[in-house]
Amino acid sequence: MLASTAEKTLPGPKAKRKWLTASVIEDAAQVVSEVFDEAQRRDPNHQRTWVALVDGNNHQIDRIKKEAKTRGVEVTILIDLVHVLEYLWGAAWSFFQEGDPAAEQWVHDKALAVLQGKAGIVAAAIRRKATTLNLDSNQRAKADRAADYLHNKAPYLDYPTALQSGWPIATGVIEGACRHLVKDRMDITGARWGLESAEAILQLRALTSNNDFDQYWAFHLAQERCRVHASRYALGAIPQPA
Repeated sequence: MLASTAEKTLPGPKAKRKWLTASVIEDAAQVVSEVFDEAQRRDPNHQRTWVALVDGNNHQIDRIKKEAKTRGVEVTILIDLVHVLEYLWGAAWSFFQEGDPAAEQWVHDKALAVLQGKAGIVAAAIRRKATTLNLDSNQRAKADRAADYLHNKAPYLDYPTALQSGWPIATGVIEGACRHLVKDRMDITGARWGLESAEAILQLRALTSNNDFDQYWAFHLAQERCRVHASRYALGAIPQPA
């Protein structure tokens, strides 16, 4: 029998010790603060490298910076590479016809350059190409948008350092968690949610995903006993048991 020479597909890495949180009531500042609380619990002396992956939202970045400054911890902020690719693909359709295979090669080359730390050069090249092709404002809109994005977010596109250090550069794990935690339950057909009930469901799903439900339930029962019984004794509503 001849042995197969085909390479076996190796399983991808699995994220460990994930901690999930979500809210439809709290604002971004509160949620970011809770994330920092968990990071502080895991690394109270700030001995490890803290990395925050974001999609480029300025308010989100500002909240992370402010929280880091308040807590005296250095946090490296990186923008998810997938979001960068979305902008590059948008720019590509300013230069190529829909479905043109040359667009894929163009995006590949520009993405590789961004990964090499040349976001500024890529931004300039995109603008130059749009000008060389003499595109009008509508035709070059997505190209200019991509160039602006790369230029403005350059401080958060240090992929060479991230790759050399083994840091994540894409939010696949986070996006998957959002789908599991939020969308799989909250986005079902025919569902109607109020804020309080939606928040309760999200918190319960987060507790379950974090393997904290048993501990929470013991706490809940203790609090419920206190509320129903102990508080009534303290108020003298019913006599204390012998």
